[in-house]
Amino acid sequence: MSEVLTAVLMVSGTLLMVVAGVGVVRMPDALCRGHAVAKAVSLGIALILLGLWARLGANADGLKLALAILFQLLTIPVAGHLLARAVYLKNLPRWRERPVNRHDRKD
Repeated sequence: MSEVLTAVLMVSGTLLMVVAGVGVVRMPDALCRGHAVAKAVSLGIALILLGLWARLGANADGLKLALAILFQLLTIPVAGHLLARAVYLKNLPRWRERPVNRHDRKD
């Protein structure tokens, strides 16, 4: 049973990482790319580490994996936010169909 759970978690995490890679190639601007990567990679890494944790059990290595999962879930979204903020502040080109921020309007 442990091997099946490990395999399911690791394969689903790997698939999410592949989806994030496809999202980087397919998305039209840096804001969309950052969103795709931050969401899929955080969950993908967490699922892969959970699969490894299911394999190793609740010993000292399991505690290290739990801390690694927590660290990843805290840092990847923050990095995505900082990337989006940098894109916004540098006024890089955006996707034409993206809704405009209310602060950008010149009404």
